[in-house]
Amino acid sequence: MRSLTVAREVCERLHPGLLAALEQMPLHQREADGSRIVEVFRAHGGPGLLVPRQHGGSAADPLDAVRVQRAVSALSPSLGVGLAMHHFTVAMLFALAETAGRLTDAQLKVLSGIANDGLLLASGWAEGRTDQNILLPSVVARPTDGGYLVNGSKKPCSLSASMNILTASVSLPGPDGRNNLALLLIPADSVGISTTPFWVSPILAAAQSHEVRLENVFVPQELVIQSTAEDESRLDDLQTVGFTWFELLATSIYVGAASHLVAQLVATGRGSVSDRVGVALRLEAAVDLVEGAARAMNDGVTGDEAVASVLVARYAVQDLLVAAVNDAAELLGGLTFMRTFDVAYLMSAVRALAFHPPSRTSTVEALGDYFAGAPLNLS
Repeated sequence: MRSLTVAREVCERLHPGLLAALEQMPLHQREADGSRIVEVFRAHGGPGLLVPRQHGGSAADPLDAVRVQRAVSALSPSLGVGLAMHHFTVAMLFALAETAGRLTDAQLKVLSGIANDGLLLASGWAEGRTDQNILLPSVVARPTDGGYLVNGSKKPCSLSASMNILTASVSLPGPDGRNNLALLLIPADSVGISTTPFWVSPILAAAQSHEVRLENVFVPQELVIQSTAEDESRLDDLQTVGFTWFELLATSIYVGAASHLVAQLVATGRGSVSDRVGVALRLEAAVDLVEGAARAMNDGVTGDEAVASVLVARYAVQDLLVAAVNDAAELLGGLTFMRTFDVAYLMSAVRALAFHPPSRTSTVEALGDYFAGAPLNLS
């Protein structure tokens, strides 16, 4: 597949040797619980992809980032999940670093180790609640001398076994009695942090998406990043940057997984030319939707427009990928399904895009109002 070749070339330029190292393992080993793919990623400079050059990173733009994500996810969707959680957090934090007064010296010191020391950030937003609004975390940080005490749990939390820093969303009680969203930078070796199994499915098991528990974990004031929305009905800068990068990178995971299967179909020549082109058209449409959203970010699209753009791409891609992998599997045939790990695994993995927040049903009213001219309200 031409688009996958392009993505692999970008990945090789930014992470020389990473794809070859991953390909030394068969897919079932890469995707197994306990796989060493995360350490392979770290050893090839993976953590610094979106870190600015002045902090030792590669400073990849959104288009290069989604291509790297697609190339890696074609070989390991599980690693793609871990990358998405790390990279979107890195992008969000460095975007805030460019906004005067948003990050403290202590926060910037933590960030400086991402590329230079290969630090991995685990993203603690989800809390394992059905229909959860990730902008309204149930974990509350209580004020104490010099900072906050945090109790609760985050699940699933990818990279839980390999993280150096846990970035956890919490509610901070405000002076007016309302809870405000905040993000904490918590060293993974802090007293009171523990990890317990949560992810049971064998699909995407190597992403290390387990439960991280926090029991009276102290977080100093200087490692707390508070949101500053001026209008409750709109996303502030913390939420907007995070949402945009998360949806873009998460969608790219599954475009990569589908690319693996469609590339296999094209290589085997199964079915008619018309059949193969029909499958490839759906995949390439998905690639173009994601890359179009990335190019818009490169061109300076921000705020509600950027969030709406990536959500539209994500929901459209969900449908395109399901159709593409279903048809690809059918054309590859029953013997291929029965005698290989790849087909059944990738078909299942692609469906996981629908499970990432926010769900399509939860955003119907907000997107409908936005298309009609109202602000985008996802809270």
